[in-house]
Amino acid sequence: MTTVSERTLADLYPTRGSEEVLIGRKDPVVWSEPGTPGPFWARELEDFERDGFLTAEQLIGPEEVEEYRAEMDRLVSDPAVRADERAIVEPGSGEVRSVFEVHRISEVFARLAADPRLADRARQILGSDVYVHQSRINAKPGFGASGFYWHSDFETWHAEDGLPRMRTVSVSIALTPNHTTNGSLMIMPGSHRTFLGCAGATPKDNYKKSLQMQDAGTPTPEALTRFASACGIRQFTGAAGSATWFDCNAMHGSGDNITPYPRSNVFLVFNSVENLPAEPFAAPVRRPSFIASREFTPMR
Repeated sequence: MTTVSERTLADLYPTRGSEEVLIGRKDPVVWSEPGTPGPFWARELEDFERDGFLTAEQLIGPEEVEEYRAEMDRLVSDPAVRADERAIVEPGSGEVRSVFEVHRISEVFARLAADPRLADRARQILGSDVYVHQSRINAKPGFGASGFYWHSDFETWHAEDGLPRMRTVSVSIALTPNHTTNGSLMIMPGSHRTFLGCAGATPKDNYKKSLQMQDAGTPTPEALTRFASACGIRQFTGAAGSATWFDCNAMHGSGDNITPYPRSNVFLVFNSVENLPAEPFAAPVRRPSFIASREFTPMR
């Protein structure tokens, strides 16, 4: 592994050391200049700056939801996809939990990733051209689909993928209704302004375990209690077609789904072309390209 002293890029957000550390954010939240034209209103960007997230009651219409849900069902039920490393299955039931790199293996999701309703908003937040760092569908079926423990995506993307700066934004688009009861997304508002460097070294090929159950890069209960006390917790519900944009460093997670009702979504991560990954900052090797893209062509 390349050491920090050998890097051309300084490590502004050290993590995976001997103890947890809190570091104030050193990067903007909204990178574009005030007044830059785009689909977001100025007030919406102010809210995103303050809270670290924005919601849209309907980003895509009902007919589009049906198209994307049908494509998700096709991928999840395809034996060739299930046998591929891109597919992550539930440890207990064996059902497909997630499929990665859907914007490359599906023309339907490739069109969605390039849709101006998404790409233009990402450009406006990040102040530059963007590419897709990661894409996936999360099926989260009913009756036992496990949740995603509290974490900052940037902590992992910095430690294991080598993203140097907080210049990345995610959007989660609901393909089924999101209820309070079926494992919907939770975010701690304002948590994006403080980086939590986690304790503990990163095992080799950590992604094989972490995509089913997070371990390395997991905050302690004490740290999470401190964040929750300062920020509170917001839970996101909404109809199919609704969406949540959130900053890469927002502390977020979701609970198990023990209801009969699936909580499915398509998840796209846009990174600035001016924030290309270097060597991992706190991992022995890079994660595979289907999790952290090495194709940096701007979205058009």
